[in-house]
Amino acid sequence: MDHQLFAELYDAHAGTVYAHAVRMTADRTGAEDIVSLTFLEAWRLRDTFDGVTHHRAWLLGIATNVIRNTRRTARRHRDAMARLPPADAVPDLADAVVSRITDSARAAATLTALDRLRRTDREALLLHVWSGLSHEEVARACGVPVGTVRSRLSRARTRLRKLAAVHLTGPPTARDAPAPRTAREGNL
Repeated sequence: MDHQLFAELYDAHAGTVYAHAVRMTADRTGAEDIVSLTFLEAWRLRDTFDGVTHHRAWLLGIATNVIRNTRRTARRHRDAMARLPPADAVPDLADAVVSRITDSARAAATLTALDRLRRTDREALLLHVWSGLSHEEVARACGVPVGTVRSRLSRARTRLRKLAAVHLTGPPTARDAPAPRTAREGNL
């Protein structure tokens, strides 16, 4: 069989083979694959074509065999997959990455804000929060009364919150900035 005769065979019977495959599989996309495989098999068997008198019946027979083979292969694949142990759930790392980025940004903002605190407030805060010393121990370490340590910690925490918030959200724009206070409002 030459290429021209096979092209004519395809043109004459591809629609019939497709309709047969759709009826057999109820899957239009799968039927397209069946048509491709059917004509591939027909090309492979082209040496037997000369003895064929009913081309349509020959092609539909090949298509039926292709459908059987496809179903058998799908069943074997499905059975093989069922024998495999269930796959462990793959954790979604997106949340962890976002959390790390957020934590890194907060840490950078905190360190930047710490550098802007007064030295005495920063020392009291670091000794109490990061070193875990009590108020009394910080007072002894700094050589100041306990009340002074409490004042410094309160001032440092308030300032730190404000500085970190500004650093995380960016500098306020003119629209976001509060209006300047007048002398009448208490800012002389």
